[in-house]
Order: sequence, then structure tokens, then C-alpha cells
Amino acid sequence: MVAENITPSHIEAVTQLLGREPRGLEAIEVLDADGIPSVIRVCSLVDRKPFPTMFWLVDKKINYQLDGLESGGLIRHLQQQVDSNEKLKSALALDHRRYIDLRVSNMSAGVKQLLMSLNYYDALQKRGIGGIADFACIRCLHTYYAAHLVRANTIGTWLDDEYLD
Repeated sequence: MVAENITPSHIEAVTQLLGREPRGLEAIEVLDADGIPSVIRVCSLVDRKPFPTMFWLVDKKINYQLDGLESGGLIRHLQQQVDSNEKLKSALALDHRRYIDLRVSNMSAGVKQLLMSLNYYDALQKRGIGGIADFACIRCLHTYYAAHLVRANTIGTWLDDEYLD
């Protein structure tokens, strides 16, 4: 696996942000205004196991904001909105399908072949943002927002418009 656009200073910054060395790091997808990694891309296979969370939010400030929103019950509130709105359910399902397509487009031929040989590939095609199998379910704001910073999605846009600074 060849990592894209990653410098030694990026690896050092990500290690500091995570509190450990990153595993499966493939790319720095988003940098903040100071050039510090905000979102990293992780390989779909880490330590010979499927890793469905392709985008990982490493930005401390955004993580802290999302932690507060989650602990304040925002996931439950948003889930109630989704559960009562077929248009939102459809939008979330489309976000997950686009995420799966993006995961495949970022997957090297070698990783895809290995996933297939280990019988993980088909299962991974049924897992969307953050490894979610129920495309109408909101499980973690962090995974939705990390994906949103790379390619806009419904939950990330909702967070931007109504909840984040």
C-alpha cells in the first residue's frame, strides 16, 4: 500500500492527535487552516481485518464539539427526525451508497483482491458511513462529519447549518 500525500510531519501530527501511531493510514484528506490534518483516510483492510470507517476525524476542536452534541442527546433528536421523514431516510441511504462507491474507488486492486480472498468484500459493500448497515440509522456524528468534510452528506450539512460553529 502506498500512502498518498503524507509527509513525516503529517504522521507526527496524526500520531499526536490520536495519541498513538495511525494504522492503515492511506491519505490526509482534509487539512485545517494551519495545515494540520483534520480528516485522514484509512485503508479498508487493517491488520487483515475489514475496516469500514474510511474517514477518521482527527481534528480535536471539531471532535470536542461533536462529543458535546452527542452527550447532549443530539443523535436521538436527529434520529427521531429521520424516522419520521421518508425524504431524510432516502437522503441518508444515498449518502451511504455514495460512501461505499467512494470506498471502492479509493481501494487498491491489491486490497480489493485480499478482501475478496478473505471473504470480507461483499460484507463491506453493505456497510456505509462508519460501518453502518442500517442506512437510516445515525450512530456516530464523528464518522458522518469526517465523511462530510471530504464529500458533503446530509448529516454533516445538518450539523454545519444548525449545530456547529
